[in-house]
Amino acid sequence: MDFDLFVIGGGSAGVRCARISAGHGARVGIAEDRFWGGTCVNVGCVPKKLLVQAGEYGAWADDAAGFGWKIKKGPHNWRKLIKAKDKEIARLNGIYRRLLEGAHAQIFDARAVFLDPHTLDVGGQRITAERIVIATGGHPERVQIPGAELGIISDDAFFLPRMPERVAIIGSGYIAVEFAGIFQALGAQVDLIYRQPLPLRGFYQDLREGLAEALGQQGIAQHPGCRPLKLEADGDRRVLTFGENQKLRADLVFFATGRRPATEKLGLDNAGVTLNDKGAVVVDANLRTSAPHIYAMGDVTDRINLTPVATAEGHALADSLFGRHPRSISLQNVPSAVFSTPPIATVGLTEEQAAARGPVDVYVSKFTPMRHTLSGRTRRTMMKLVVDQRTQRVLGVHMLGEDAPEIMQGLAVAVVMGATKADFDRTIGIHPTAAEEFVTLRTRTRVSGVAQAAE
Repeated sequence: MDFDLFVIGGGSAGVRCARISAGHGARVGIAEDRFWGGTCVNVGCVPKKLLVQAGEYGAWADDAAGFGWKIKKGPHNWRKLIKAKDKEIARLNGIYRRLLEGAHAQIFDARAVFLDPHTLDVGGQRITAERIVIATGGHPERVQIPGAELGIISDDAFFLPRMPERVAIIGSGYIAVEFAGIFQALGAQVDLIYRQPLPLRGFYQDLREGLAEALGQQGIAQHPGCRPLKLEADGDRRVLTFGENQKLRADLVFFATGRRPATEKLGLDNAGVTLNDKGAVVVDANLRTSAPHIYAMGDVTDRINLTPVATAEGHALADSLFGRHPRSISLQNVPSAVFSTPPIATVGLTEEQAAARGPVDVYVSKFTPMRHTLSGRTRRTMMKLVVDQRTQRVLGVHMLGEDAPEIMQGLAVAVVMGATKADFDRTIGIHPTAAEEFVTLRTRTRVSGVAQAAE
């Protein structure tokens, strides 16, 4: 074989797996046909957060008057922001390449396609490998309506030549609500069109209601319970027909309606790799596919589509195959965040999930952040603890509010370790902070799951 391991995909999962495997002494090749660093670095979490932060500066300028500052806020320079973002992404691309080169992995700037279970066509070159990893990630999808090609997807949003004045966003998942906040903060009028009664399907009810309220307070127009019907051009503008034949004219229509595993045109049939009904690669607990020497990780498996999960999977597989340290990662209690405005962060079970297992004590706190008592901005923070009634173990921690992702990372350690409500209660808070509220919740808000337990 030409390689001990060949990795298809140069994103977070693939690069980590290739680099660590090479560091263990394996002969490693890795192919990427688009951009090193994958979705997260190039058209995902990294540039998205830079845009979120750009919007925050504008809000801080508005809020400063309440603290005695007189700041003249000029128009936002979209092109300057995108140029700065592109420079930072190029720097990160170079880091990913250098990490691989430093580990002596062989890099292929090409597409890899299976010819048979051990053979790949890599940019026209025939390559064999004892083991192969599929780490090709996913890609955004458009809703299949007439004129869908007239709208953009999230990949396009990072390269717009100018800032649109009015944006219609179709969807209500994390990408939709994040970009709604971004475009509104940078000066656009935003309409959010979605099928559900509330945004962020899959999150618990309190968070969804809180975010819907926060979006409305920012001036983002929401159209719940509506499906897009067709999209038409009107010169440089777009006309979206949705719901009960309502029409909306916008400079830009943005489809944020989900992502699909990138498994097309990889020749997986030639390798005997099984996909599920959503097109994702099926893997076992050790990331092994239906072909015993082929593995898959990251978003292409469509399990928990988060960059740190993909990175951890890549490292664990490299250690297992070549590091004489077989291990796997747990997909329980994985913390996550939505960089909406304000952001959301969560770890563990929702109230509904926990209640399905048995009675739980629920603690909820809602308050105005200290900063906004002077800024005058209408913004609320909400915090929630879900506690198993029998063991008093904290099963879930959830927050909507400023700094939620930064706060949740530390709390995730406690949840993963199995902390109880008593552990939280005896922890001294840092005052004055929002985070201290999590260790000063004393009054139970409600009990859930009693009826389920009785059944």
